[in-house]
Formats: sequence, C-alpha cells, structure tokens
Amino acid sequence: MMDQMISEFTKQMAEAIEIGKGIKLTPRHKELRNVVVAGMGGSGIGGNLVAELVAEKMKLPFFVSKDYFLPEWVDEHTLLIASSYSGNTEETLHALEEGIRRSCKIVCISSGGSMINIAKKAGLDFILIPGGKSPRACLGYSFIQQLFVLSFYNLIDDGFIVGIKEANRMLDKEEKKIIKAAKSLAKKINKKMPVIYSAANFEAIGMRWKQQINENSKMLCWHNSIPEMNHNELVGWRTPGKYAVILLRNDTDYARTQQRMNIVKNIVTQYTKNIFEVWSKGESYLIKSLYLIHFGDWVSFYLAELRKVDAVEVNVIDFLKAELAN
Repeated sequence: MMDQMISEFTKQMAEAIEIGKGIKLTPRHKELRNVVVAGMGGSGIGGNLVAELVAEKMKLPFFVSKDYFLPEWVDEHTLLIASSYSGNTEETLHALEEGIRRSCKIVCISSGGSMINIAKKAGLDFILIPGGKSPRACLGYSFIQQLFVLSFYNLIDDGFIVGIKEANRMLDKEEKKIIKAAKSLAKKINKKMPVIYSAANFEAIGMRWKQQINENSKMLCWHNSIPEMNHNELVGWRTPGKYAVILLRNDTDYARTQQRMNIVKNIVTQYTKNIFEVWSKGESYLIKSLYLIHFGDWVSFYLAELRKVDAVEVNVIDFLKAELAN
C-alpha cells in the first residue's frame, strides 16, 4: 500500500496544482510582516520544504512552528498557515486557537477533522485536500497548497507551477531508475544506522529522509547539515560502528560546502566504510529537491520490505495519542 502511495507522488502533485488553482481566500486584513506554518510530522515537513524553496524569493521572515505554542512576535500582521492532514493534530490545533486569539490572518490546510470545524466556526479560510492516506504520503498536497497561499497574497510569484510540472515529467521519466537505485541503496544500508548529511539549504530533504526511515522502515536514524555539523558533530566521530552515511549532493551546492563534504567523507571513512552519495537530478532547486525526496521515500519503503515490517503501520504513535487522550 505504501509503495502505491509513493508511486503516485507525481499524480498527487498534479492534483494539488489543480486544487491550488481553484482556492478562494479572503483578502488580508492587515499588512503582512511574517509567515508562520504550524504543523507536525508529515504535515510539518511541508513547511520546512517551503521555507527552503522561498528563502531566496520571499522577503518576509518564514518560520515553521512544531509545538503547541506560537512565538511571542506572532500577531495580527502574521500569516498563519495551519497544516494538519487529519485535522486532528493536537499541537497544531492548539497553535491554531492561539493564532485566532492573536488575530492572525489564518489559512487552514486539511482533509477534514476538528481543524475544518474550527475554521468554519471562526470564519477562517481553509483548503480541503483529499483524505484517507498516511499524512507522510501526502507531502505533495501540503507543500503545494502552502505555495499557492503565499502566491495568493503576492509574497511569491506563481513560477513554482511550471517547476512542479517539469519535476513531474522528469520523475515519471526517471521512475524505473530511481526505484532500481533506491532498492540497491536500501540493501546496502539495511541493518545499519543511517546518518543523513546534506547542504544547509537542503536540510529539509535530509529531515524528510530521516522521518521516512523512522516511520516507514521502523529504524532509528539521524540527519545533520553541512557546514553546521563541521562545528560539532564531526568531533563525535571517534568510534567505529555499523553506520551508513548518506550524503545528499547537488552539482549546484556551494563550492566550499562541496569541499567540506569531501573532507567529511575522508574523516568518516576511518569509522565506517559504508558511505554513499545520492546526487540529485534536474535543473532547478525545486526539481532537485523533489527528486531527492522521491528517491528517499523509495529507499524507506524497500528498507521496510527488507526488515519485513509494515511501512504503513505506526502503532506506537497511536498508542501515544491514546495515552494522552486518557
């Protein structure tokens, strides 16, 4: 089932574009001075991806909140995008209620649940996306709607639409190669501790890889970015172990960052021989990001197969929610 959801990534993004083109939002009531995305897990990662995608295009500060609470500076000049696929994410609903009290300009993105009920009751703008799937398999819906919201309020242009369509064509063309390479990498890193490194402006992609390996593959994993890890984590490499280091790389990474990655490879080789590089494909930052995301999703699925675990099941999260409800 998870493999079907992963294989429909481009179909989902095409559908998300059509949903975005049809959204109707109300005008902003105050000058917008910052943007906050409130979301957790599979819904929150869309905010991290958008933050990196708009970093060189949008002049307003963009913040992703993954907690019950919003920063103190959030007020009536804040565009708050509340993203919860189920519409019932406890932390996000709490942040949404706080945003209402602070008179934020709010847009909700959800498939239903309490979030849409709150939005209707409070007269908030909301975007309905298709439901019935695992939230982590619906990244295409969440991040694209966020881009449309930013475009509606003239914070970015709508050039991302063309970029996503180009990405879809490339991913469909490369799908068999991606699956073959992902399956091969999964075999090499199985029964090891995956460590994901990326350039700083692709950190959301590394985070996505970690999350998918956590949830789909039922494995511990960690990620970090370069150059940040050069100032702390690098010192921690002292003991050999069953690590599998994966470097997410791009031919457009800053030259000094690429040099740092090569040096890191040489250092880490002393402690593990399992070092792999995954190079992105595509001409733009957006296409490269979506290529690496799709590649990582397939890796997590094939790891689940090798470990003979259900990629969809998240019983421990359900248990946590049940305990909190009691």
